Amino acid sequence: MGDYVVGDHSGKLNAHLSTRVVSWCLAHSVIHECRTWGVAHEWFLKTSQVCFRTKIIYELLHDDKLCIFSLRNRVLPSGIGIMYVHVVEISLSSSIHVHHNFFLCHFLQCLADPPKPQYRGGIIRNPEFNNGTKRWKPFGRSRVAVRKSESGNRFSVATRRTSPQQSISQKVFLQKGLLYAFSAWVQIDRGNAAVRVVFKTSSGFIHAGETEAKSGCWTMLKGGLTPESSGPAEIFFESENRGGEEIWVDSVSLQPFTERQWRAHQAKAIDKVRKKSVVVRVVDGEGKAVPGASVSIQQVRPGFPFGCAIASTILNNPAYQNWFSSRFTVTTFENEMKWYATETSPGKEDYSAADAMLAFTKQHGIAVRGHNVLWDDPQTQMGWVKSLSAQQLRDAAQRRLNSVVSRYKGQVIAWDVVNENMHGSFFEDKLGADASSIFYQKVREVDPNALLFLNEYNTLEYPGDLTVTPAKYLEKLQRIEAYTNHPGLAIGLESHFGKPDLAYMRAALDTLARANRPIWLTEVDVNNGTERARDLEGVLREGYSHPAVKGIVMWSAWHPNGCYRMCLTDNNFKNLPAGDVVDKLIAEWKSGDVVGKTAADGSFRTRLFHGDYEISISQSSGKSSSVQSFKVADAPHKIRLKIRI
Repeated sequence: MGDYVVGDHSGKLNAHLSTRVVSWCLAHSVIHECRTWGVAHEWFLKTSQVCFRTKIIYELLHDDKLCIFSLRNRVLPSGIGIMYVHVVEISLSSSIHVHHNFFLCHFLQCLADPPKPQYRGGIIRNPEFNNGTKRWKPFGRSRVAVRKSESGNRFSVATRRTSPQQSISQKVFLQKGLLYAFSAWVQIDRGNAAVRVVFKTSSGFIHAGETEAKSGCWTMLKGGLTPESSGPAEIFFESENRGGEEIWVDSVSLQPFTERQWRAHQAKAIDKVRKKSVVVRVVDGEGKAVPGASVSIQQVRPGFPFGCAIASTILNNPAYQNWFSSRFTVTTFENEMKWYATETSPGKEDYSAADAMLAFTKQHGIAVRGHNVLWDDPQTQMGWVKSLSAQQLRDAAQRRLNSVVSRYKGQVIAWDVVNENMHGSFFEDKLGADASSIFYQKVREVDPNALLFLNEYNTLEYPGDLTVTPAKYLEKLQRIEAYTNHPGLAIGLESHFGKPDLAYMRAALDTLARANRPIWLTEVDVNNGTERARDLEGVLREGYSHPAVKGIVMWSAWHPNGCYRMCLTDNNFKNLPAGDVVDKLIAEWKSGDVVGKTAADGSFRTRLFHGDYEISISQSSGKSSSVQSFKVADAPHKIRLKIRI
């Protein structure tokens, strides 16, 4: 939809709102004025297509430090998305201007009217309810009806709900071997609540996606599934019933794809998001075009961070070192940086293994993710940590944080600050609900340039784990960012797969990508026996082809007695099938040697993967030549080089 501009009639007070960044969130840089309690000021929102007005209610709180904005308009013309922020807090300076503040907002789109269904509904019949409830029926003992909004949009409503599964449903036929992309727009009649889509099959219930639905506007529910057998299935919607809330549904779509179609989309996406067009223009000393000049381009280093975990077993092991350093550009230490590895007894720290591993990575130009500062799983806590009182734990955790982050500040590119703090709550249980948020804030103060990750498992791997659905992940991310007043968190998805469901994986990545935060697959492995290599390739291709994914690290540190769940090599560092997949993809995602000659206008055109390159230019006569370095990065325009020889 593009960018919105929020401003008063004079245009002097304004802020930008970008649906490409965070849907329906006020801008990072806000200029506004608060004068009296409860003043309503009519502002307008402007797009390239339409201008319309909405009211912003702002209030002056104690000591002139905070304003609360509540955007009240809900019905907007032409299906333009609603700005819907219940409560927003902004710190004000004495000059009444605010710069670079970030605050709580909804990452998920919430629209006044839902758009048309994707793929025209796919195999869903009557996806927009234009024919009433035809092809639809109640699931459970709810009552199903069709209503019409003020704009004329028709949608279904499940009423009289007394249990979570009571909703609207439709029967479909699923085919084994196909990947299904699901989407719908949902709403509830009051409050906020999680709404998920479920497929009832002969073998059980399959959760295929979830979103946080709101009252007053429509939120997209995106999901996917890859059935393991063919047969009939019944689609229905589920929401925890807290008081008989109605579930509203519209624009439902279920589109099947063959594996060949899925792979073709991956290839197209990879070409679009991982490569750039490069135009080289060769001129002589007078600036005239040089036709027929020989051009040779070689990739020196890939631009996309792709790597694997390592353990201390890499130290003093040249074979392991050579195998690893010839392939990867980023790593994570499996255990050696963790608290239980560096301070086994209170006050007695030992970073010797981590220091030695860091020296190895520096020698070979391999970036390191800091893993981890703290871990919220009670089972990973040392006995002496578990025995501490609340205040003792707070002090010990702060010492640990200062110690490891200060030691490796500027030497690691990222930190997993409180690992798995959605599944675990050790520090929250001991120190209060904001414990993780406080630790993120403290790490930011010590190492302001590193990416800080919320690192969790099952968000991509297992849609049935309702603790860490993409919608709940974004909620957690928002809470931490709101507390720290900083938008700079990154999304870490461990990606420990059993049998991967690429359709669900893509839907989950699409949902998370709406937050416009860098996404990394941080601990990729597949534990699926004879299908491991094939499934690993599918996961890696899916991650690499998604534009929001900015790095991938596999969790395959070598140990002589076996790896965590997936090894890439044997003990002689000969590739296993999974290792062959990795080598194949590294070669595929690298620009081979590019050679050619300039055209009559002195230009040479090619398309290259992101990365660092060397280009050599020489005239056919051999009289002059030039060798230069250049970088192909993720930029909005072509890369243009002018080389004089």
